[in-house]
Amino acid sequence: MEDRILLIEQLDQARRELKDVLTGLDPHAEIYPHWTLKELYAHLTGWDEAVTASLHAHAVGDEPGTPAVRGINFYNAESVATREPLSLEQTVKECDQAREQLRAAILELPAEKFNEPLVFPWGDTGSVERLIRIFVHHDRAEHAEEIRKFRARQALG
Repeated sequence: MEDRILLIEQLDQARRELKDVLTGLDPHAEIYPHWTLKELYAHLTGWDEAVTASLHAHAVGDEPGTPAVRGINFYNAESVATREPLSLEQTVKECDQAREQLRAAILELPAEKFNEPLVFPWGDTGSVERLIRIFVHHDRAEHAEEIRKFRARQALG
């Protein structure tokens, strides 16, 4: 159980770092091409939901779906588009709920499944630990660091 707790702590820390750097950001600023704060949160939600679904399937011995099998960019666009009707506040709330569901899925995973390989949402195979570490990196390096750079560019004018 300690491995899970450590992974969840790392996941939580990475998300806190990301949310901290997002705090106070202009909600209408284009962070990435065609993505504002709302689209970023929608993107994060989609990935947390995909990872949770993979863990649930793995827990019962099913082959999980691979929602990103058509490519990560396609999945990102689809995930963002499905949340288009939501407000920023609703999108953030959904994102927080998706992260809580992911945390629960990690904790509920049977011990014998924790070290067995599983299929990732994009079709690769690896351990639960590897999958979670990918998303720690995703929040911390792929987004928090990029947003810091974005903010620095904004500050320079």
